Amino acid sequence: MPARKIRENVFAVGANDWHRKFFDAFIPLPHGTSYNAYLVRGSEKTALIDTVEPEKWDELKSNLEELHLERLDYIISNHAEQDHSGSIPEVLKMFPEAKVVTNAKCKGILMDLLDMSEEAFLEIKDKETLSLGDKNLQFLLAPWVHWPETMFTFLQEDRILFSCDLFGSHLATSDLFARDERLVYQEAKRYYAQIMMPYAKNVVKYIQTIDTLNVEMIATSHGPVYDKPDFILDAYRDWSSEETKNCVAVFYISMHGSTEKMANYLVEALMKRDISVKPYNLLQANQGEIAISLVDATTLVFASPAFLVGPHPNALCAAHLVNFLKPKAKYVGIIGSYGWGNKLVDQLTGFLPALKVEVIPPVLAKGVPKAETYRELDNLAEEIAKRHREMFG
Repeated sequence: MPARKIRENVFAVGANDWHRKFFDAFIPLPHGTSYNAYLVRGSEKTALIDTVEPEKWDELKSNLEELHLERLDYIISNHAEQDHSGSIPEVLKMFPEAKVVTNAKCKGILMDLLDMSEEAFLEIKDKETLSLGDKNLQFLLAPWVHWPETMFTFLQEDRILFSCDLFGSHLATSDLFARDERLVYQEAKRYYAQIMMPYAKNVVKYIQTIDTLNVEMIATSHGPVYDKPDFILDAYRDWSSEETKNCVAVFYISMHGSTEKMANYLVEALMKRDISVKPYNLLQANQGEIAISLVDATTLVFASPAFLVGPHPNALCAAHLVNFLKPKAKYVGIIGSYGWGNKLVDQLTGFLPALKVEVIPPVLAKGVPKAETYRELDNLAEEIAKRHREMFG
């Protein structure tokens, strides 16, 4: 994408990756992604904030040339991961006098990942500022909002927060600013669920810091710029809070139809009790769909047949993902069908050590579900509804 002006002497110079399908060889990207970099021109010095994935270097180079950049003093590295930092060596070849400005931990990781020498760096500390003349950059360390070395850069005069991965969205778009709010909200929520949710307590802390800055614009590392920052700040306050919603996510897999019948019956039983419920067939659902459901759900239900005597591998994978993402769910239910033996409950709950949840008594059918099974599923639905009524009225 071309270089575009955000504010006077502040430009977006990154690149869209319209057709990328996965991030980290794991996260599905239904709308591609972007690698955002920003150029800030002061009256005395110029700084580039982050770079792009190495395969997109030519686009970053073209944008810098388009702006007739003859000198670059600083390359700010907010985060060492290669989708942000990977083109730093190429930028240094183009501007060998530039210094890479970052914190001590990020410097060490960059030296390892990019085989850089220590002489290339200007090391900064938390809340330190760097003058560009009429513009000043302040650096705010934000460890464990994704990686341990992450930091934010705040352009004080323009009140622009370059927030690195926080508030991002894997979204390739021609819009410089967040205009399609419905699409941006969905993709930002997907991004939060898959990347930020494990660090929700840190997210809450950093939002409190950001609230003191009187931010007028948030420029993230992925997705469009927020020129109305309350839109994304309010969304993050909701997602990262301890409060859940009156909804249940049901993750099911079935080999011969018995568990699917049980899952479908439970879904309808929950609907009859005015609970929002979303079933996910683990043969089809991707990690992004599962992750989004975890942001709001009060109750998670795993439905699996016995595979030998344990849960189906897809159910175990889903449980492992849930445990990794550490959602704020309060309850877990387990249902399923088995033949000659089962350890469904012990093994599934054993995959969820990071969750602080109450495990509701399971419903297990030997063979096909029978009348008694459906009565037990009604009882399970009522137990879930009782807990939800206590929370939501």
